[in-house]
Amino acid sequence: MKEPKEFWIKNMVCSRCLKVIKQELQELGVTVLSLELGRLLVEAPKKTSNEIVEAVTTVLHANDFEIVQKEEEMLVERMKVILIEQLQELPLHIKVKTSELLASRLHKDYKTLSKLFSANEQTTLEKYFIKLKIEKVKELIQLKQHSFSDIGYLLDYSSVNHLSRQFKEVVGMSMTDYKNTGNWKRNFYDEII
Repeated sequence: MKEPKEFWIKNMVCSRCLKVIKQELQELGVTVLSLELGRLLVEAPKKTSNEIVEAVTTVLHANDFEIVQKEEEMLVERMKVILIEQLQELPLHIKVKTSELLASRLHKDYKTLSKLFSANEQTTLEKYFIKLKIEKVKELIQLKQHSFSDIGYLLDYSSVNHLSRQFKEVVGMSMTDYKNTGNWKRNFYDEII
């Protein structure tokens, strides 16, 4: 029996993508053993290793993803996935510093991870996480279910003033102006950098 093949996928940061990728691979005769954000494990007993790689590459490229080739890129993608996962369950009560979380989950010291992220993405992990949080703020404003104070609480800001300053710095307008424009331009998580 052939060994399963593992792939790390760049920019796969949305859980909705998983279903499409799985279905398209199965249509090509590739069995998906495990599929999670950024990682794919497959087997295809009737295919050669090269045929499996070709099938996976074809499906991923057709859906605007690419296979991560280098270990450094894989670590960067894993950092992104961990940070995005942090924002999925609200309220966000960060019990462990982001630096400690990444270091413990990836078994590397934070200084190394931070340098690697900055070198690959031309921004810091802190700025990236702030941008992710601000996209979540935009989503919550658009849903019109929470006050700005509630949004600050849900995303673990120390105060609504802190949230307001960060929002204006990233978006270029106040949260009130953003809410009132009705022109809610949001970015997909994989477009943030």
